[in-house]
Amino acid sequence: MKIICIGLNYMDHIREMNNPIPQVPVFFMKPDSSIIRNNKPFFYPEFTKDLQYELEVVLKINRLGRNISEKFAHRYFDEIGLGIDFTARDLQRQCKDKGMPWEIAKAFDGSAPIGSFVPKTKFESMGNITFHLEKNNEVVQRGNTKDLVFTFDHIISYVSKFVTLRTGDLIFTGTPVGVGPVKIGDRLKGYIGDELMLDFFIK
Repeated sequence: MKIICIGLNYMDHIREMNNPIPQVPVFFMKPDSSIIRNNKPFFYPEFTKDLQYELEVVLKINRLGRNISEKFAHRYFDEIGLGIDFTARDLQRQCKDKGMPWEIAKAFDGSAPIGSFVPKTKFESMGNITFHLEKNNEVVQRGNTKDLVFTFDHIISYVSKFVTLRTGDLIFTGTPVGVGPVKIGDRLKGYIGDELMLDFFIK
């Protein structure tokens, strides 16, 4: 099982990060050791002083696929959930400044907490799903999938040209504006609509 993460996929977040608009989906990977399940706590690592949250809608792949046509991509997932793409922003900046890869800032152990999943049939459209993140009961991120630069189907089709998708793989589809830091003692809660999907503490 692998975790594929899409970067820079909401326009306001692209502006927030002062990045150019990508012409094709930008993706990177996290190992399975980055997953935290069942709302278990995340332990703040010693190697960063600027750990930041990025709330994302997550697709769970349900079949084997390669070179998937965009018109058939919707068949390759039937559940969605929420996850946090934790980023050691200070390490990421250092790597970017040196023109180096920045997996060290994204792919560390525990960097991908995921919540529960729900059938996509609960929603009228994958292109109009609202979600938000609360930190200590204050809303810090709000998003709607209508604002995606690249749709779920386009992401699946594009990624599958390079990487075979397998049952159980997870695709983090990008974060909206509002990313920010966490500290020990913080509580993060993620919602799709008004349904609580993710709820855990930073320790």
